[in-house]
Amino acid sequence: MLLPIPQKISRLENPQLSLNSATTKGDDFRSGNDITLLKNGGEFFPALVAAIDEATLDIRIETYIFDSDVAGQLIGDALKRAAKRGVPVRVVVDGLGSAGTPAVFFKGLTQAGVDIAVFRPERNFFNLKRSRLRRIHRKIVLIDGRIGFVGGINFIDDLTEALSATEPRYDYAVRIEGPLLEDIYPAVNRLWRVLLWSSSPLSFPLRHQQDSLYTPDNIASAGEMNARFVVRDNFRYRRSIENEYLGAITSAVKEVLIISPYFLPGRKLRRELREAAIRGVSVILLLQGRADHMLLQLATRALYAQLLEAGVIIYEYEIAMLHGKVAVIDETWATVGSSNLDPFSLFLNREANVVVLGGLFANQLRDSVNAEIKRGARKLQAPDWQRRSVWSKAQSWCAYGFARVIAGWVGFRSEWGG
Repeated sequence: MLLPIPQKISRLENPQLSLNSATTKGDDFRSGNDITLLKNGGEFFPALVAAIDEATLDIRIETYIFDSDVAGQLIGDALKRAAKRGVPVRVVVDGLGSAGTPAVFFKGLTQAGVDIAVFRPERNFFNLKRSRLRRIHRKIVLIDGRIGFVGGINFIDDLTEALSATEPRYDYAVRIEGPLLEDIYPAVNRLWRVLLWSSSPLSFPLRHQQDSLYTPDNIASAGEMNARFVVRDNFRYRRSIENEYLGAITSAVKEVLIISPYFLPGRKLRRELREAAIRGVSVILLLQGRADHMLLQLATRALYAQLLEAGVIIYEYEIAMLHGKVAVIDETWATVGSSNLDPFSLFLNREANVVVLGGLFANQLRDSVNAEIKRGARKLQAPDWQRRSVWSKAQSWCAYGFARVIAGWVGFRSEWGG
């Protein structure tokens, strides 16, 4: 069944239907987890398809992009196989992110028994309503209460719409087993119920009673890793991911390593990064060098001078598209997720990150990022940046000014500007 979700924000953003208090368990780290780092689609897609093919009870998916390319077909075929053997499969895709996917692709999934809900479908390209910018950007897969995936990787091949014909899009996800899954299910189930209710409010009570969503509890320990699940929405968890970063950066004593393809953080986060560098912490940013949205990159570059002046080290990734949203702080705190450090992720979109405590995982992620920096990034030098042409500086500041106008229009200038 395909559920096109209406645009009305009053339905989608009803505070009574926002994420429930079950997700506040994430205030304390869950122990007993096994969390595996997956780099790019080359590692993520095979692990995902293998998990789907083993499913017997329930499959839940949220993704911004579900393409019909080679990777999308691979995942779609696995979902069809699951649905045909009787496993309930529910998929949420974003109406903007998946707007280019042919309708026939989703029709094939629904005909096989997959339920698909479209979050804010794009019906009018010229729609200028602010609510259009609020997207479901998180990438989550839950299977049988045994396995979960969270990260930044969409259901699209690494080379589809990539900026390089040979280098894959650079991204990360994590595979999760253990009690942390108990905190992820309530968020996913609640969004599905919000969308189901929004699609037809009059029939919601009956359909809600008939819709038995799988919710596991008392999941057994699967490892020794401590982690928590952090979501961002527009009600109870508006600043949750930003606050995670702020808390970790403020307490950093050795190193802050952040990878973000779209980097326009709010003034608090910018200040903490500068202050960390000034007090002697090694603050390293890996940002886009080959932009897919030039305006955002130009606006980001307007921030470079003040960051470099404070001692922040900035690299631009040049060999391929940078899409990963991860961070490692003091080699003990690490996060992998869907949230960029820009106004859309921090103040508008529904996002999801996993935070992991422990040197083993943190160092694995740190080593992976450092290898990519060495392989394909260019370090910016403060003197060279200051000697840019007047035209280059003007472009950046005009883009930054435009970003501030958009921030004011959307309503988060006070949180982001300055």
